[in-house]
Amino acid sequence: MANPIANLISVPFQYNFDCCFGPSDGEHSTLNIQPVIPVSISEDWNLITRTIVPVLDFQAAAPGLDNEFGLGDTLQSFFLSPKSTKSGVIWGVGPAFLWPTATDRDLGTGKWAVGPTVVILKQQSGWTYGALANQVWSYADTSGGEFRPEVNQGYLQPFITYTWKDSTSLTFDMEATFDWEANEQSIPLNLVVSHIYHLGNQPVQLGVGGRAYLDSPDGGPDWGMRAVATFLFPTK
Repeated sequence: MANPIANLISVPFQYNFDCCFGPSDGEHSTLNIQPVIPVSISEDWNLITRTIVPVLDFQAAAPGLDNEFGLGDTLQSFFLSPKSTKSGVIWGVGPAFLWPTATDRDLGTGKWAVGPTVVILKQQSGWTYGALANQVWSYADTSGGEFRPEVNQGYLQPFITYTWKDSTSLTFDMEATFDWEANEQSIPLNLVVSHIYHLGNQPVQLGVGGRAYLDSPDGGPDWGMRAVATFLFPTK
């Protein structure tokens, strides 16, 4: 579960609550639906698809602005990863695509974007540590002639997890997002504790934690909370 490209079908529902935005101390809620599906493409290689579909509920950050609710843009990554590992090192590399699926102008970029993504990690003695990164650039838009800023966005997520034998895990990570066009960055630190339960025959990992921001754009959030339910479908 600590490996983001494991040979395991998983469907996480990750809820994030962030506060406080702008002069009105607006609150943002984001439900990320994040299915991870591995496919064996040869005796030696897997292709892992990792999709993030955000459902957004944004309260107005200032008087006179409207609340917003709907889908955001979808990020879909494809990792080519070897089935065998050396010295416990696991890696995957491939393309990442940003799909303009936002249901409202203010919830998305209005751009198609693509770029590289990579993950590398090691697992030993209950520890999992590594990093995931991607960078996407826009190449087309859906705005019908309306000006929208180009997408030039990077993401870096170093992480470390310790898992006890009873399946309880403690994860500490950083989710840094860099907007190179606007020269802005958002850097939250997350601490989440989780455990695997069984709902009948269905294994599910439940987790809860908090987040604090090292940096965010002007008027950005100060702190947040996270809750995750991950449904697991072991491959045979």
